[in-house]
This record gives sequence, structure tokens and C-alpha cells, in this order.
Amino acid sequence: MKINTTLKGTGVAIVTPFHNYGTIDFSSLEKLLNHIINGGVDFVVALGTTSEAATLTCDEKDAVMGVVKDTVANRVPIVMGLGGNSTNTLVSQIKKTNFDGIDAILSVTPYYNKPNQKGIYNHFKSIATACPVPVILYNVPGRTASNISAETTLQLARDFKNIVAIKEASGNMQQIMDILRQKPSDFQVFSGEDALAFPMICLGASGVISVVANVLPSPFSQMVNLLLQGKYQKALELHYALLPLISQLFADGNPAGIKAALEIKGIIKNNLRLPMVKVNKAVYYALQKLLR
Repeated sequence: MKINTTLKGTGVAIVTPFHNYGTIDFSSLEKLLNHIINGGVDFVVALGTTSEAATLTCDEKDAVMGVVKDTVANRVPIVMGLGGNSTNTLVSQIKKTNFDGIDAILSVTPYYNKPNQKGIYNHFKSIATACPVPVILYNVPGRTASNISAETTLQLARDFKNIVAIKEASGNMQQIMDILRQKPSDFQVFSGEDALAFPMICLGASGVISVVANVLPSPFSQMVNLLLQGKYQKALELHYALLPLISQLFADGNPAGIKAALEIKGIIKNNLRLPMVKVNKAVYYALQKLLR
């Protein structure tokens, strides 16, 4: 049996707002969290790719998690991004982490090293053995240059009771269907791409970890909920209504697009940390038009 987890539906990979002078804007982070929770999302994912976690110091990550826990205040589950490409370093970090208020971790495939499937399996075996909360695998080969095969995902799902789900952002529908077809009944699959949330949920996925739901949590959550209820036609209308915005959000990099959209909606300032920069003017104007 898997460890019980309430995660289903729409999770949001939240951004980290910054002041103009580069420090974290914690008041805007609180505003964003209240915006998405009031919009009906089902869980929050902090310190993922969209948060620019790679540019945050350890102290900043701790501070972000403190604000996230205090602001969420048990209204929805919290998933914490906790990954790396040195297995021993990551295991050591897990052992030092305070998991109070954390419902699960999202752990990305090791990047840059390009391990084979045996290496990936043993990496996540080490994490599962060390981690006191459920583990969600994160497969995003476009960023990591390393894919978790369907076979490896399924083996991890069968072998470790606290590996409870995968965020699948490979875009490989054959691979995703192979996982959905053969997975244990209590193992969940989440779309890692907003544009593929509709077809993946139709095929049996449990939900999505979304970027667009930062800015439009209500209509996106509504689409996901309709799908999970089997109301496909109404969900399809929302899917196609949201699709042009989703395309523009990723046209010039993530989280550059979603931060521009959040500024347009008056929720946070459009500031990023290098090497990320603001979207170009054409994308910004397109986002303005779509959000109007």
C-alpha cells in the first residue's frame, strides 16, 4: 500500500516574487498564495523549476517555505521541491530538512550527469529510503537531458511505498500511456505541461502541476475538476479558451512568461534573477491582449 496522500486535481508550481532590487518580495508571495488558493486550486508546489529555485540560497529557500506554510495555513496540501544531481548531497539535505507542514516532495531527475536507467532507479531508491514524506518523481527531460523511462517509473512505483506519483513533463504520450496503463492503482500521474493536462486526464491522470494556474487559478481548476467529473465537453471549451494564453506563457521562457502575466494582473512585479530575463515586448503585448 502507498502512503495515503490527498493530492489530486490542480497543483500550482508557484513563482518566487522579487523586489526591483533583487530580494524576495514576501508580501507579494503571500498575495499570490491567497490568490491561487481562493481560486480553488487543490495543492501548492513550492521551490520547483518555476520558482527559480536554482537561483535561491539555502536561507532564502527556508524563508520561502516558512512564508508558504504560514500563509497556506493548512488550507491545501504543500509539496516542496527537493532534488539534485548529487545523490549523497541530496540525501544529506533530506535528513536535515524540517518536514513539518510538508505533505510531499517533488524530486527532479538528476540533471547534467545524464545517468542511465539503473542510475536513475538507484538515485530515487536512495531518496525514498531517506525521505519521511511521500515522493513525487519529476520527469522533465527537456531541462535535465535525462528521461525516466516508463519501465523505471513503474518499477519505482511498485518497489517503494512512499513513491506515490510522477509529474510527467516529457511530452511523450506513448510513454505516458504506458505508465497509465500499467501503474499500480494507488500511484498517481500528474501532467507537467498545462497544454497536455486535458488529454492526460482523459487518459487517466490524476491532475496537473500547473504554471498558468498562478495567474488564472479559477478557470484552470474548473477545467480540471470538470474532467475529473467526466464532464468532457464543458472542460474542452475551457481547454481551448486557455490554450492561446498557455502557448504565450512559454513562448519566451518559464517563469518569464508567467511573471509577466502576473504583473499584468497586478499580483506581483515582473522581476527575475539571472540567467532568466523578462519576456520580449511582442510576447508581453500578446499576454496583455489575451488577459484583457
